Amino acid sequence: MKVPQIIAEAAAAGKTRFAFEILPPLKGEGIEPIFRSIDELLEFDPAYINITCHRETLKQNVRSDGSAGYHLERRRPGTVGIAAAIERKYGIPTVPHLICAGESKYSLEDQLIDMDFLGLENLLVLRGDKLPTEVSFRPAADGYSYATGLVRQVMAMNNGILISHDTAASHKTSFAIGVAGYPETHSEAISAEDDIIRLKEKVDAGAEYIITQLFYDNGRFFDFVDKCRATGIKVPIIPGIKPLTTFRQLTLLPKTFGCHIPLSLEEKVRAHADDPDAVRRIGTEWCLSQCRELVEAKVPVIHFFPNGHPADISPVAKALF
Repeated sequence: MKVPQIIAEAAAAGKTRFAFEILPPLKGEGIEPIFRSIDELLEFDPAYINITCHRETLKQNVRSDGSAGYHLERRRPGTVGIAAAIERKYGIPTVPHLICAGESKYSLEDQLIDMDFLGLENLLVLRGDKLPTEVSFRPAADGYSYATGLVRQVMAMNNGILISHDTAASHKTSFAIGVAGYPETHSEAISAEDDIIRLKEKVDAGAEYIITQLFYDNGRFFDFVDKCRATGIKVPIIPGIKPLTTFRQLTLLPKTFGCHIPLSLEEKVRAHADDPDAVRRIGTEWCLSQCRELVEAKVPVIHFFPNGHPADISPVAKALF
């Protein structure tokens, strides 16, 4: 089933569904830990499961002659294969992430063809992160600087138009496309207003729903939704949620994701900096309070980011779903 249909059915029923995101295992590890993580969360009837995609990074290697060489390597390959394996094993819709970073439009086309052959119907289309060595994001040769271009390419394939052909293909794909939104503004955006304009461009290009970056202040999410609606964005906006579980995340999460930690949450966590169990309890309680308010607001889906640790979200899911 396609995610837009899942969202529409949940909204019509006035029911909030549970969904979550998983990381592919590190290269060399098997898929069994992924299945164990899913098994821990099956009781909450996940609406869909997202599988992240991580760009290639430049790695140094030693050639046979002893000289230094370089190659591109993914630390977490397997996004598409994992998505297909999950659907076959569990029958749960999956949403593999497809990123512009490090990819040409031709390699992206090949990935999309593979996904179509495997029967995958859903995508989350993202630009991807810049490399730590980059001052600003640099697309691959014949690649895209923004996710909007990739959304257009997917929509073209849905209409039977391939990058590598001058004429329409005999086969049309039927991907449902989600994109990312930023309640607290993308770190590289010119302004909050411009960020929403760019988001509308993705929707106008064919995106059918939005999943937000994580946030800890519901007021900022609701304000973001209002601004999106005022700009003419009508597609569903799904909140992305992650419990704060360690003291280190107090500084790490804002630095990594650009999210604001409310002062009252920060003060509670700092007061128990030497008590990991208390920090986890405080973060879980805060997350549960956030989610209850979102359920009251009748969001159709809450999208959780467990980052490979299902135990982080299980207490919240158990109380809500």
